[in-house]
Amino acid sequence: MPPRVSDVTTLVLASQSPARLKTLRNAGVEPVVIVSGVDEDQLAGLPPAELALELAKLKCAAVAPRPEVPDGALVLGCDSVLELDGQALGKPGDPAEATRRWQAMRGRSGVLVTGHALTDTATGRTVAASARTTVHFADVTDEEIARYVATGEPLHVAGAFTVDGLGGAFVTGIEGDHHNVVGVSLPLLRTLVADLGHRWADLWAGR
Repeated sequence: MPPRVSDVTTLVLASQSPARLKTLRNAGVEPVVIVSGVDEDQLAGLPPAELALELAKLKCAAVAPRPEVPDGALVLGCDSVLELDGQALGKPGDPAEATRRWQAMRGRSGVLVTGHALTDTATGRTVAASARTTVHFADVTDEEIARYVATGEPLHVAGAFTVDGLGGAFVTGIEGDHHNVVGVSLPLLRTLVADLGHRWADLWAGR
């Protein structure tokens, strides 16, 4: 671990994901949210792990220079995809696509990959890494798929499922970090914070 360069108290989340925000808040961190606006389709065709990591870097890089970022803040960019049959599955474009996804996923397992990029605005240093979690899906019926898709939930999340919402009943197990499936791996993020020379506990609100 490098020597600690300075105290840091602010994390900027370069994401509009309510699940990531809630996960960080539950872990004692109160981030400033600044949405990156990055076009996630611009890197289509990359392998799943590379796609998630490169999109995370792009989101981080888009937000870090903005004037509204607090001085000395850490800026976090994340992106998640589900790897199934070697393909990267992000958010489905419409109900029909979400239905096809679930028909392909049911009774099987996929790997949820979340890329993380963290920039220290005080030094300009960026560190990045990905977390991988295996997700096992229930053998859901066509009716269950139709009713789940009709709720709208799977349309807004990578892989067309959640583990912390209505989709949780359709996930029979996971291997790896549960938080990563929600959208941000807390253990990995703690490591990245340390790699930049800071202490995770310094980010706790009201510490």
